[in-house]
Amino acid sequence: MKVKNIFQALIFGILVIGPGCKDYLDIVPDKIQELELLFERKEEAYTALATCYHYLPKYDALFSTYMMATDEITAPTAHNVQGINLMRGSQNTTDPILSLWSGYGATGAGVESFYRGIRDCNILIENIYNVRDMTDEEKDQWAAEAEFLKAYYHFMLVATYGPIPIVDVNLPISASVEEVRVKRNTVDECFAYIVNTIDLAMENLPPRVSSINELGRVDKIIAASLKSRVLLYAASPLFNGNSEYYSTFTDHEGQKLFNLNYDSEKWKLAADAAKEAIDLAESAGISLYEFTEELTNVDSTLIEQEEIQALYNYRYMFTDKWNSELVWGHSTPINGEWWSLQAGTLMKNPASSSNEAAWKWISPSLRMVELYYTKNGLPITDDSSFDYDQRYDIVPVPEEDKYHAQMGENTLKLHLQREPRFYASIAFDRGYNRTWGTKFNLKMRFGEIHGKQNESNDNLLTGYGLKKINHMDSQGDTYDKLVTYAWPMIRLAELYLNYAEAYNQYQGPDAEVYQALNKIRARSGVPSVEDAWSGPYASIPNKHLNKEGLAEIIQQERMIEMAFEGHRYFDVRRWKMAHNLFSTPIKGLSINQATEQYFYLITNVSQRSFISPRDYLQPIKLDEIIRNSNLVQNPGW
Repeated sequence: MKVKNIFQALIFGILVIGPGCKDYLDIVPDKIQELELLFERKEEAYTALATCYHYLPKYDALFSTYMMATDEITAPTAHNVQGINLMRGSQNTTDPILSLWSGYGATGAGVESFYRGIRDCNILIENIYNVRDMTDEEKDQWAAEAEFLKAYYHFMLVATYGPIPIVDVNLPISASVEEVRVKRNTVDECFAYIVNTIDLAMENLPPRVSSINELGRVDKIIAASLKSRVLLYAASPLFNGNSEYYSTFTDHEGQKLFNLNYDSEKWKLAADAAKEAIDLAESAGISLYEFTEELTNVDSTLIEQEEIQALYNYRYMFTDKWNSELVWGHSTPINGEWWSLQAGTLMKNPASSSNEAAWKWISPSLRMVELYYTKNGLPITDDSSFDYDQRYDIVPVPEEDKYHAQMGENTLKLHLQREPRFYASIAFDRGYNRTWGTKFNLKMRFGEIHGKQNESNDNLLTGYGLKKINHMDSQGDTYDKLVTYAWPMIRLAELYLNYAEAYNQYQGPDAEVYQALNKIRARSGVPSVEDAWSGPYASIPNKHLNKEGLAEIIQQERMIEMAFEGHRYFDVRRWKMAHNLFSTPIKGLSINQATEQYFYLITNVSQRSFISPRDYLQPIKLDEIIRNSNLVQNPGW
């Protein structure tokens, strides 16, 4: 059976298996006769395998993922994006926003309960060996894929809710009401179960899936990489000895659901897992992406300019289909099932008369604009050559910034002398947008072609646009000109960051940490950690030589490198930094102003709400608590 890849072959709503016992967790299969037919032949069983993959989050779905649930991007209130509503404080227990536990509906796309996904994985594992026309090796592999996906869904639930009920097997139809009323396992039990299940899956997964017809299906490298992420989360402050928030968090029997004792060995486990994943990936030829095609006509004479090469490296790293850096990708086609995040970030082609598919309303926050390094590889607060106190001054673009901004035009000093990842990711007024084989001038003040228009809800709320996730060949006039790609669920750079963070937390500063970070920085034209922090511009010299200082460097490196990819919501929470970052208003420029003097005034553009410690864990839907008396709600809800 040939398909382009497993994710484009998903069959939505195909389950012939009954809904099970919806009163508690959806873990009791029904309709045994139809179940037997589903696993009679390989072709029918493939439907069951595709169904297991069907529950994977659609990261490019604008309305239904945690992509929008942070302080890094925002949108006008009129568009009512689920994740932003969550960050604005609209969360509740009656109908939780983005509920992975019970499932939820959303404009353009709904998401089913991850527990239903776990149930369907269990169904395949329990029945795949009944299929007549499959080899034992095929059966083992499909069962292993389902085991991995079951672990992944458990992990996403833990990352969102903390302690959850582990559902390793489905209960029989004859199960009593009390058996169905499951309890929450402890956080340590949950993480141990997830890791053990991944290890079990790895025994029968192929070393690497490379067939064009099967890209995206799980293999050993993907499994090892997810294990690295799982153990990193398990070692992090939110889950490792968090007595500050969860000292009284118990079930109805008095069982503490969080281990209140910090365990430094968890960082070693995370470091070892990251190293194993890196070794497997590199031995299979996975490498940090570098752009090797011809540059667009407008940049064809600039190939010798390292900063231009670095810009293309980072820009195409995200959108070049199934490229060398991609460990695990998920294709999210543009169709009627959900709206595309990419479409919401496209900038209008000045030569086009249509705005279709160039909505211009996904906008990075000023905080993200300020997060990127200077050209010296230092935070703007820590570079003595960067005029931080006057960063909002309006200045003419000098010749030394001519590759990234319109020379002679006026812009903020904040936009100048920044690292290549900034210019690859952020669209700013009087900068450039490289796309469609050309480079056009960005004019983003009120009434200008890329600025807010009168009476329009399609506007960049902060005055900034997002370039990173746009394929350079996607055009902003009709949907059939949007170029789709595999959204990077895991890429090699993440593994280097996992290793650096875990190794430093366990061992302290070391050449191993610097090497991992410097590989990422070098690809994007950023000076090495040692050169940056021991160089003449570091206002805190040698910050990288102590564990705490290096930890801050690693966190900022991760927030920059993985920006706008769906990591920030989970990273900021696991570091216990969310109460500082997610509770302050989104700031931006004054988009209702046409003159530069007033357009560049900094203003609050969108409120954010984060109540600590309540919002570190999402609420379980109240109906679930009422129906299952063994469940306890998360603290604060």
